[in-house]
Amino acid sequence: MDTPASLWPGAACGGVRPPRCGVVDLGSNSVRLVVFEGRGRNPQAIFNEKAVLGLGRGVQASGRLNEEAIGPALTVLARYHAVARAMHAEPLEVLATAAVRDAANGPGFVAGLQARMPGVPIRILTGDEEARLSADGVLMGIPGADGILGDLGGGSLEVVRLEAGRAVRAASLPIGVIRLAERAGNDVARARGIAEQELGRQPWLAEGAGRDLYLVGGAWRALARMHIAQTGYPLAIVHHYVLRREEARDLAGVVMAASRRMLERMPGAPQKRLGDLPFAAVVMRRLLRATGAGRVVFSANGLREGWYGRLLPDPVRQADPLLTAARGIGGGLGPRPRAAAGAAGLDRPALPGGGRGRPHPARGRLLDLRHRQPRPPGIPGGAGFPQGAQAERHRARPPWAGLPRAQRRAPLRGRAGCRLPGADAGAAGCGGPAPGGDAGGGAAARLYALRRHPGNCWPAPGWPGMATGWCCA
Repeated sequence: MDTPASLWPGAACGGVRPPRCGVVDLGSNSVRLVVFEGRGRNPQAIFNEKAVLGLGRGVQASGRLNEEAIGPALTVLARYHAVARAMHAEPLEVLATAAVRDAANGPGFVAGLQARMPGVPIRILTGDEEARLSADGVLMGIPGADGILGDLGGGSLEVVRLEAGRAVRAASLPIGVIRLAERAGNDVARARGIAEQELGRQPWLAEGAGRDLYLVGGAWRALARMHIAQTGYPLAIVHHYVLRREEARDLAGVVMAASRRMLERMPGAPQKRLGDLPFAAVVMRRLLRATGAGRVVFSANGLREGWYGRLLPDPVRQADPLLTAARGIGGGLGPRPRAAAGAAGLDRPALPGGGRGRPHPARGRLLDLRHRQPRPPGIPGGAGFPQGAQAERHRARPPWAGLPRAQRRAPLRGRAGCRLPGADAGAAGCGGPAPGGDAGGGAAARLYALRRHPGNCWPAPGWPGMATGWCCA
């Protein structure tokens, strides 16, 4: 992630809000709206909602979208349109995938949807476009990915050959979890043969031998969560979760052989995807065989993040995601420029010439940095704050010790340079109440102050241990 919008000085002071954009992923099994904020290197999703509708169920047999799901889908998408507009997401685009692409009534559904979402582009992706958008999304999180990418949806499986961070070959296969189950008559054994036959038509998959297999898609992420839960892995994070080839084969084998009742009892198994899990496991195991991959890497990024990435200029998109995130976080929490300038040279040897000669000036800079920063009167280290023996007495019996509790929490509005959440706008900073109207809670007040004056705030003196006053230069 890059710098959160809530820590941007402009946003804190009521300035221009970072730009937002939204994308609707209209899939065979589910529909999802994601709203991103900013145009940073790493996607910053501030809204993410999914509805499981099964729009593509029955397409294999009837060639038409699920009639029972069309009405709910239009209602959900109209709501997504209202949410995105209320959040000022611009651009907003709908990406329709395999179900709409392959159904005979797909164009009619799109026409009805366009009437519900006027002015919003609705794009029916080809198989190749869907595969390459998924590849772009994976590369947003793993820039140097090298191997084979598989993106498993309800209607299709997209496979991409990634070579040193570039997508060089792509294909779309009709073996999504819903379509595979329908083609096999819900028979896992038959599904194995169908998947093997479809994958065998792409001989270039063998180029993944010994490399990584990158897996994208909700059904595969569900398998990763099950493995995390069953093994007690300490981080419940799917993105970049890695399985050795043997571990992935064993996981797939267990899920393929399990009955529905056994799946219900497995830790981490999502109830809404129980019917899809055996067929997701079939495709994963057959893809491992076809590619010869050495390990499996799960990715939380996919088509939606790939769409976002195409909005970015090339220099931003090509930046390192980890370094960009570190700079974004550190930029809001680092020291002031004066302190940073004073720290220059601290990494030099304290005694030049192998330990002989006079000490290097950098030796004393660490202790001196703090005292170079000006402090208003009444602040520790500034004029008017108790010094020496008086300071010892101040710490032993603070001035609030004999006051009633209500008075202990009274605002110190008269002190120069100090303010509280809710203080007038003439004090240092932007003014305005704390988030949620909290003029008290210590953690909220500290966060409120640090957001507006990162690195320049300290506790106001004369407050009890649970005080919420902060002074900002």
